[in-house]
Amino acid sequence: MADLFPVRRALISVSDKTGLAEFATALADMGVALLSTGGTADGLRAAGLKVTDVAEITGFPEMMDGRVKTLHPAVHGGLLALRDDAAHQKAMDDHNIEPIDLLIVNLYPFEATVAKGADYETCIENIDIGGPAMVRAAAKNHAFVNVVTDVQDYAALLDEMKANGGQTSLAFRKTLAQTAYTRTAAYDAAVSTWMAGAIGQTAPRRRAVAGTLAQTLRYGENPHQSAAFYTDGSHRPGVATAKQWQGKELSYNNINDTDAAFELISEFAPEDGPACAIIKHANPCGVARGSTLGEAYARAFDCDRTSAFGGIIALNQPLDEATAKEIVGILTEVVIAPGVDAAAREIFAAKKNLRLLTTETLANPAEPGLMVKQVSGGYLAQDRDSGRIGKDDLNVVTRRAPSDAELRDLLFAWTVAKHVKSNAIVYAKNEATVGVGAGQMSRVDSSTIAALKAGRMGGELGLSQSPAIGSVVASDAFFPFPDGLLAAAEAGATAVIQPGGSVRDDKVIAAADKAGLAMVFTGMRHFRH
Repeated sequence: MADLFPVRRALISVSDKTGLAEFATALADMGVALLSTGGTADGLRAAGLKVTDVAEITGFPEMMDGRVKTLHPAVHGGLLALRDDAAHQKAMDDHNIEPIDLLIVNLYPFEATVAKGADYETCIENIDIGGPAMVRAAAKNHAFVNVVTDVQDYAALLDEMKANGGQTSLAFRKTLAQTAYTRTAAYDAAVSTWMAGAIGQTAPRRRAVAGTLAQTLRYGENPHQSAAFYTDGSHRPGVATAKQWQGKELSYNNINDTDAAFELISEFAPEDGPACAIIKHANPCGVARGSTLGEAYARAFDCDRTSAFGGIIALNQPLDEATAKEIVGILTEVVIAPGVDAAAREIFAAKKNLRLLTTETLANPAEPGLMVKQVSGGYLAQDRDSGRIGKDDLNVVTRRAPSDAELRDLLFAWTVAKHVKSNAIVYAKNEATVGVGAGQMSRVDSSTIAALKAGRMGGELGLSQSPAIGSVVASDAFFPFPDGLLAAAEAGATAVIQPGGSVRDDKVIAAADKAGLAMVFTGMRHFRH
């Protein structure tokens, strides 16, 4: 098999015409003959280029609203013929088929059409058929044929041809072919995923997951693990779509923790007032509301100053100068917010390793989405946890109902607990966390750890008593026994929010009544593993 092979004839059919005229002109200047279809051909001619219509080589006009134009032996034979096979050469001669050495195709904008909320029929019409068929044919025959599916590869192709006198190397063609197959795979994944949703299939027999490389990472969770970051095309506000203003490249752990921080802070609507979340190892170590963004940060920081060191900060409103001055007081890895003002950027500029990301808007916590987790031999897929509750969803199960202040804090603590690894216990007071117990195998241990951390921080802050006294407590799942609830009561909690549903609910309720606690059931749990 020859390594270098010349590019003499190219077929161009694209929906994204970015840079097309310049690219095609460069090909023509190197002596490449151009074939094209429909609007692409018109655009090339408008740029002063000589173009042969595909209809001229197939003998058939475009028909059926453009659904049929390239599905013809004159096209696919030119793409698939083995140039070093005598039988293939004879078939080409017998049927007047000329070789096509380069295919430039980017597919109908199906993903963009779906993202715009188009109706079913419009989405169907934006499913490309001829394009993927040609791409797969050209990629299969990469021994002789180049296939370009991405505008970003135009320059690389031209550089390759210039370096090799109008030819390309086999290694280069293999790289293009691999990219082409991932493009058609991602395209089919988008179509099949959309269609499953459109027809109401929550668990289709086969599910395809695809992504686009956003960043090659230095390493994964640990230095001996290779890693990369891919986007899924959903355009959900967050770390994948954020603008990075300054700081080092995000690491694997930075991305994971920043996502956790932003998803949590997105639960707090900006119009309801400033809020701040500080994350460490994907768990919140402090979350608070405040009258100002700076106050919200300070209150979140006071929940666990030790863990906040080297953490991730998420804000629900644009970062301002006063808050920026507070944040730079300790080591912080990443700050993510919907925006940033010029004065805050100037303050951060002095901390060159501090990453600053902005997203313009928050994510919609109620928006449905797919969550995927790899396991040995397969993967788990589930809906995003978009469950939310309000005060009207609560069921008071104790003799004492929560006061208005307790109710406000219960809903706040419940919102935070949703984003804490199970078993999760969250103590909160005045819409600020004062103790968080995360990821313990026993719920009573989570209760105890959260109380211990609250007491320790009370001492560091010079308080006369633990901030857990007079707080409320949220549990992400039911208390299977009264012991976890009693641990919270001993720590000073006065009210409890939990899903309920244990076979021992009556015993837990009785224990709450005996301790003078108010308790509400949500009927919804928030396991997070």
